[in-house]
Amino acid sequence: MRVSVIGTGYVGLVSGACLAMKGHDVVCVDKVQQKIGQINACTPPIHEDGLADLLCQTVGQTLHGTTDLRDAVLNSDISLIAVGTPFDGNEIDLRYIRDVSRQIGEVIKDKDAYHVVVVKSTVVPGTTDTVVTPILEEASGKRAGQDFGIGMNPEFLKEGEAITDFMHPDRIVIGGGDDRAIAAMDELYSVFPNVDIVRTNPATAEMIKYTANSLLATLISFSNEIGNLCAKVGVDVVEAMEGMHLDKRFTPILPENAERIWPGFITYLAAGCGFGGSCFPKDVKALIAYGENAGSPMPLLNAVMQTNNKQPGQMLDRLKSHFPDLRGKRIAVLGLAFKPGTDDIRESPALTIVHKLLTEQAEVVAYDPVARHEAEAHFSDSIAYEDELSRAIEGADALMIVTRWPEFSKLPELVKTFVPQPLVIDGRRMIPKDSVANYEGIGLQGLVR
Repeated sequence: MRVSVIGTGYVGLVSGACLAMKGHDVVCVDKVQQKIGQINACTPPIHEDGLADLLCQTVGQTLHGTTDLRDAVLNSDISLIAVGTPFDGNEIDLRYIRDVSRQIGEVIKDKDAYHVVVVKSTVVPGTTDTVVTPILEEASGKRAGQDFGIGMNPEFLKEGEAITDFMHPDRIVIGGGDDRAIAAMDELYSVFPNVDIVRTNPATAEMIKYTANSLLATLISFSNEIGNLCAKVGVDVVEAMEGMHLDKRFTPILPENAERIWPGFITYLAAGCGFGGSCFPKDVKALIAYGENAGSPMPLLNAVMQTNNKQPGQMLDRLKSHFPDLRGKRIAVLGLAFKPGTDDIRESPALTIVHKLLTEQAEVVAYDPVARHEAEAHFSDSIAYEDELSRAIEGADALMIVTRWPEFSKLPELVKTFVPQPLVIDGRRMIPKDSVANYEGIGLQGLVR
């Protein structure tokens, strides 16, 4: 199929490149010429594992970028809307969805062939039907379901693993406004055989995405709440969670050889310093607001966000129990991205932690293997940055592990010769608690020596 993807962020660019790899003729559209230039030069404007290689295999063949939305829509069969939907404090901001819908509608007005418009951005239930469709109809002077098709196709991509998730989906959700639109989306995803496909209406497709993300966020806050209790009563949350994970309802036992199946959601049942990113915080808050507006308050999800908002403070409380006065103390913040495998710092616990350290007049040095550029744009020169882990921790009074980057597992070896030994506050419980001289960890009571 000929596919136009509007928006070249994490969702749009990965989706476009993967569909191109699968043999579709894809054009990615963005109004920022610099991003399009990077894409056409096989240089990803975002950090995503494997994306550069994917672009090199597809650009100039089945994929190219453009700033010309009109030409892209005129010369494609189906358009995927993948623009941002930020939360403005009260509800999701649909300005980009509205703008793109209007632009696409104006092109459809001049297009004789049947065109399908699919919302891939995360939007609250009803948005495709009550916002996107009317705008398309008004701008085009045509009727949805008759002159053009409308659909909703949520993404389930984890940043840092987005290409693997797209190329090997666990399910594909197709929300169509009519049979012809569903058939077009079926054709688009026919290159993914033997995958469970949910065919439904747009509002249900929208709700599926919010339900999935809200559940995962709830698992994380549940784990953190348990971890905070464990720390109070002298129990190690890692041991408590390991015992829970072995429940066969969570990790089934294969009957033949007694091997366990470790499902991916188990990783969300682990205490840490909180979740961040462009999805979980925004989506949970958006669903809470949506529920309030619909007359169905969501106290559980409110509690999920309250717990998460407080979690970075657990790291700071542990630090201040050793250094009540942080003025002049050198604190190494290890990890700025909200998770490993990405340069995305949006809503990262590190932001809260660093801002608090600066308020306390600490000397902050930060290290992240890929997110330095984004951090510099956020913090400017208010903190120091190092490009090597060993240099970041040198001379530090305390090390704070905020992101689970694999290379941080080397910390015990790196600090063993330091005199004096720094305090290590493990916000992800990723190194053994007895591997360093002075260890504090989330879900653990007091200092481990």
